[in-house]
Amino acid sequence: MLLVRRGHPPGEGLWSVPGGRVEPGESDAEAVVREVREETGLTVAVGRLAGTVDRPAPGGAVYEIRDYLAEVTGGTLTAGDDAAEARWFGPGELPRLPLVPGLLEVLSGWALIDPPPGSSATG
Repeated sequence: MLLVRRGHPPGEGLWSVPGGRVEPGESDAEAVVREVREETGLTVAVGRLAGTVDRPAPGGAVYEIRDYLAEVTGGTLTAGDDAAEARWFGPGELPRLPLVPGLLEVLSGWALIDPPPGSSATG
């Protein structure tokens, strides 16, 4: 799984999937391609929606996060934009990483990884 270590808030220093805001007039797929390229140097072909989740945002707002599966089609892996680091990890490595809150549970709930040990999550 491709993760980036955030270089800025929110989640500075924590690992997460690449992502960011959808710009006005931009489709989700266009945003995924742009954000992955900016944060990792990789070009991707966007696949199906993996899932959605709402997370608290500053000022009482709520971020609606839509994550998509994608296939790398080119580029060279390098941290860029607001990512301090970009790396590939196996699913078994994720529980040992300092992840943004809730990421492990969400990925498990979407059946993208096995449930964390000791959790009641099902895939």
